[in-house]
Amino acid sequence: MENRTVGIGLMGLGVIGGQVARVLTERANLLSERIGCPVVLRKIKVIPVDLEKPQAQAMDDSLFTTDEEEFFNTPGIDIVIELIGGEHPAFEYQKRALKTGRHVITANKEVIAKHGAELLSLAAQNGVNLRYEASVGGGIPLIAPFQRDLIANRVSGIYAIINGTTNFILSTMARDGTEFATALAQAQKLGYAESNPRNDLDGIDAAYKIAILATLAFRSRVHPEQVYHDGISKLTRRDFQYARELGFAIKLLAIAKQTDAEIEVRVHPAFVPADSFLAKVDGVYNAVLVDADLTGQVTFTGKGAGALPTSSAVAADVVTVARQMLSGQSATAWQTDEKKGIKPMAQIVTKYFIRIGVEDRPGVMAQIAHTLGAHDISIASLIQKKSEPGRTVEIVIMTHAAREAAVQAAFSDFRKMSVVKEAHNFIRVED
Repeated sequence: MENRTVGIGLMGLGVIGGQVARVLTERANLLSERIGCPVVLRKIKVIPVDLEKPQAQAMDDSLFTTDEEEFFNTPGIDIVIELIGGEHPAFEYQKRALKTGRHVITANKEVIAKHGAELLSLAAQNGVNLRYEASVGGGIPLIAPFQRDLIANRVSGIYAIINGTTNFILSTMARDGTEFATALAQAQKLGYAESNPRNDLDGIDAAYKIAILATLAFRSRVHPEQVYHDGISKLTRRDFQYARELGFAIKLLAIAKQTDAEIEVRVHPAFVPADSFLAKVDGVYNAVLVDADLTGQVTFTGKGAGALPTSSAVAADVVTVARQMLSGQSATAWQTDEKKGIKPMAQIVTKYFIRIGVEDRPGVMAQIAHTLGAHDISIASLIQKKSEPGRTVEIVIMTHAAREAAVQAAFSDFRKMSVVKEAHNFIRVED
């Protein structure tokens, strides 16, 4: 045991991969002390453009390869760290590493969300480990608490802000009163949003992450395709103005709940009470609130993305895997022993904020109320903004709890009504 060395193979030298390479080289002595034996970075799989980066040019040329075969045939690689991102070829690389008896560490939420059960089963079959702490929440410890600290609890709900890009944009719109396009441009200028931020803005990134957390928490497989997701691009500064007047903030929430019979899982913008914990999570910060029967409410918060926090989670997984490897601990598959269905979004019941523009003339409000009543939607409060005679007036409705299908149908009816000039928006309320 004293002569044992843990060899690392790294795939990817992007923003995250580059920082992980720094940690593995500059903190090798610290990691070795924590593990109990030397840890050595043996090979880095890169694409040709990575070789032009200053960090690559400052490192030993022999560390790098652009060839997949050379990487996997490098002697002494015990742990493969996959940080190239995307589904393919990352999924295939992880499978190959596991099949050849290498432990795998990844920050790839898409691969874990879509293929985690298969990969964990493959790891168990080959007596190796798959760790993915960095796949959700960056440096915030989330995966390990669900796997270990909360294991005796029955988790009833998860309410999460788990995309730093969208949270920064929404925080900017709320604080500065700007429109979506302006806030997005600022996020891109500061490096918080990519040039093509579709996965963030449409809620896809958050859907991957909540699928992972729901699978762990509820012990029932949740695939990302089963997660309803709606993005933030339809929000306007008017929505934020009304939210503030009504005592709410707007956040992109990832929500997962379970009952004895089924699982509810969704991602969408939501009104949350202004005095709540989640309403106060601003900028690029993430937060996860967990409802469990033994612990009660547990909250996790911190920077959910970025090279430094993510490299912290990856390095922690390296130490964990290396210690398990040295002690001879075996891997365990993804335990999804409960078989529950996913509740259709149309059957979700919550409260709603509705904003529409209507003609300013007698009888209009009665028509709006009749349409809502026809769909069993009860009005909790209504705000009508004054307008000049003959002009469009904006009305804002807060409903009591209603079914999603009913609200969708009512909104469809609004768009067909001659007195409705614009059906602006509806936002779900989580209070």
